[in-house]
Amino acid sequence: MNPVAARQGLMSCHACGQVCRAVAGASCRCPRCQAVVHLRKSDSLNRTWALLAAAYILYIPANLLPIMETRSLFGVQQDTIMSGIVYLWLSGSIGLALVVFIASIMVPLLKLLALTLLAASVRLRPTWRPRQRTRLYRLLEAVGRWSMLDIFVVALLAALVQIKSLASIMAGPGAAAFGAVVVLTMLASMSFDPRLIWDPVHSEVEDDDD
Repeated sequence: MNPVAARQGLMSCHACGQVCRAVAGASCRCPRCQAVVHLRKSDSLNRTWALLAAAYILYIPANLLPIMETRSLFGVQQDTIMSGIVYLWLSGSIGLALVVFIASIMVPLLKLLALTLLAASVRLRPTWRPRQRTRLYRLLEAVGRWSMLDIFVVALLAALVQIKSLASIMAGPGAAAFGAVVVLTMLASMSFDPRLIWDPVHSEVEDDDD
């Protein structure tokens, strides 16, 4: 069996990736960037569950409340994420509508569900498909930044329209809730320690060897 880094007293810095050796009874700092280094992220699962719960709560107003408010000579119009997607679809911009739907609706929801699966699997089925779960976590880290597409679009439209002085566009309460959901899911992903996936696997192998 391959040796486990934690059992060899080796730790990886969360900030720069430098591998360093643990010192018994002392707080270890990375020799490269001086960040505090731990064998495992402290209280990782509890922080992940708390952030996920807050993100689930805010996901509802993020999709129901107006994300953008447009004021012009013709009146005031408020748009939610779904109303914007429907408008793009009906106006013939089907590809753009699909991109916004995937990035603004599907990606945040799938990321929430995937993080929930990872956190639950560590507690309930610790030795279940560790390699696949690790790959899922890496995928979440790669696609998480695309969840902010709607916020970028609102900011760009607001700047362009106000420059032309044709109307005024302001971000609605849905934008704040949506941004909070994205930030909370990013923090939940950062709080989750993927090494917890492998700890029970190595423990089970050691018990079998004994």
